[in-house]
Amino acid sequence: MNKELAIDADAAVRHARFGKLPERIRYEDMTTLVQAAPGGGDTYTPEHSWKVSSCVALDLGL
Repeated sequence: MNKELAIDADAAVRHARFGKLPERIRYEDMTTLVQAAPGGGDTYTPEHSWKVSSCVALDLGL
């Protein structure tokens, strides 16, 4: 009988902790709108494009 009481107590503790889902978070609370800076630095320059992309032939020295 002690074992049944222990199991029931454990079940009650689990139910108190995990018995319900957390409250729903609104979409507006998960997102933030930020104004982008003009000319953010992500413009394409062919002179520096080799730094971004990788080429196996260049890596092997071919």
